[in-house]
Amino acid sequence: MSGDFLPEGTPRGLPGPLPAGEHILWQGAPTTIGLLVRVFHARLVIAWFSVCALAFGLAAGSPAAALKVVGPTLAVGAGAVALLWLLAWLTHRTTLYTVTNRRVVLQAGIALPVTHNLPFAQIESAALRAFTDGSGDLPLRLRPGLRIAYLHIWPHVRPWHLARTEPMLRSVPDADAAAALLARALEAHADGTAPPVRVARLGRADENPGRLVAAE
Repeated sequence: MSGDFLPEGTPRGLPGPLPAGEHILWQGAPTTIGLLVRVFHARLVIAWFSVCALAFGLAAGSPAAALKVVGPTLAVGAGAVALLWLLAWLTHRTTLYTVTNRRVVLQAGIALPVTHNLPFAQIESAALRAFTDGSGDLPLRLRPGLRIAYLHIWPHVRPWHLARTEPMLRSVPDADAAAALLARALEAHADGTAPPVRVARLGRADENPGRLVAAE
């Protein structure tokens, strides 16, 4: 939705003016590097072209012949990574996540911005997978019976959860603070009836170990 057609007084990232009693608690966007690495998988692309260049070079038979095949292969790989970086940057620039005291709003879309409203009443739980660079993913589990099409919201969705799609705030900076704020907002909305926040370690073994923080 273009800002030219929004009512006057509409805050950035929202589909319309805030109703009485609602206010913005937090806004953020995914980091470009996080999108490049974990959404567009730039490391796999770099590894693929590196292996191809090495294989072509070893099969060339001579240093001169190797340079003729390795150089173009690496150039194509660099172009592919540059294109992925552009897509990640455009996604970063056109995405804005908003948490108010009543809902979570996801506004995204490079060509055509789309806004998804997720009232707290529709959210069953929230989680955090934190990474070593301080960023993190915050998936939102919707209550049974509520669904959003996976492709309609990608890449702002928890990977591979197709049967029960979970909208996700991707690679947000200072994820610990964002998750804590969201947990407090969900608990406040539940008027003290929600269980206390749980903290549990995930068993994922990679260079970006994570942890889960859920508020139900």
